[in-house]
Amino acid sequence: MTTEREIIYVGDPMCSWCWGFSPVLEKMAEDYKDDAPLRVIVGGLHAFDTEPMSDRYKATIKHHWEQVAETTGAEFNYAFFDREGFVLDTEPACRATVVVRNLKPEALLSFYERIHKGYYVEDTDTTALETFLDYAEKEGIDREEFRAAFESDEMKQQTLDDFAWCQQAGVSGFPTVVLREDDTMAALTVGYQPFDSLKPVLDAWVSGDLSVKKQVEAAQRAEQNAS
Repeated sequence: MTTEREIIYVGDPMCSWCWGFSPVLEKMAEDYKDDAPLRVIVGGLHAFDTEPMSDRYKATIKHHWEQVAETTGAEFNYAFFDREGFVLDTEPACRATVVVRNLKPEALLSFYERIHKGYYVEDTDTTALETFLDYAEKEGIDREEFRAAFESDEMKQQTLDDFAWCQQAGVSGFPTVVLREDDTMAALTVGYQPFDSLKPVLDAWVSGDLSVKKQVEAAQRAEQNAS
């Protein structure tokens, strides 16, 4: 019986650690596409925020950016913090990602990367529909088709379904990578790790030398013995 494997990436297009993780994500998607295809689920890091960012909030976010830059080497444009009245609502960017996942899945990672780069490097408003329309057009997606999908109840619900999946799976930090093996799932990483740290586990997993099911069973036994 053939084992079905899948790499599930959970992130947010306006999450700084996810931006730092981008090269790792691209490498995983490319190197393991034949053995374990990648599924992207959006987490809604700051979904539905309504209050403009305060100076204190900006300082907190800026500190995160500095940490990510130091750890991962990711580029950041700190001109973002000169904005006045910006509301950090990541739901539109998450929904735009879900739209492309439906309309042109082969362009998903490229589109997701455009949002990352627009927000962190190009100081673009990645909460605005017009920004997503420009990005979609660059991916060969018709602007009006994207607009209609983005504004549809179906895409809004699918985005909420992604957020609910995260809550039900207990995912509270991004990026998170989960390995699915048939009906069993186990976390590969919760938070940033370089590709070289993840590669040995992924190699062993896709070769069949490492079973997610056995990992989960061992963890459950350890938990039972400790209680």
